[in-house]
Amino acid sequence: MDLVLQLIAILAVVSGTMFSALGVLGYIRLPDVYARLHATGKVGVFGVVLLLVAAVAWTPLGLGKGFVLIALLLIAGPVTSHALASAAYRIGIPVKGALRDDLARDIERAKDDMKNLQQNTDPSG
Repeated sequence: MDLVLQLIAILAVVSGTMFSALGVLGYIRLPDVYARLHATGKVGVFGVVLLLVAAVAWTPLGLGKGFVLIALLLIAGPVTSHALASAAYRIGIPVKGALRDDLARDIERAKDDMKNLQQNTDPSG
């Protein structure tokens, strides 16, 4: 059984390291902040999760703590990437090579809807 856990730990370390290396490569190669967030957010989280799986397999004393950390990483990673991308969009960082911007269209529609709602509920107008 010890040999199986060691094999799992070794495979998880190699896989986690490869995921992390791909995240760094994506950060270097991709053109804008949104694509870089995709690479680092998704690939980086899975790299760290695999390294935590290796730690849990190698030292079973931290089984509960390891699974709690894995769950928190899987929950917080995408939320953090989304918050950073939303902040970048709101401050006006452009998307390189974008064919269309659906979010800008939706924001304009929401603004128009708010204007119409204010005009319809304005007692003086």
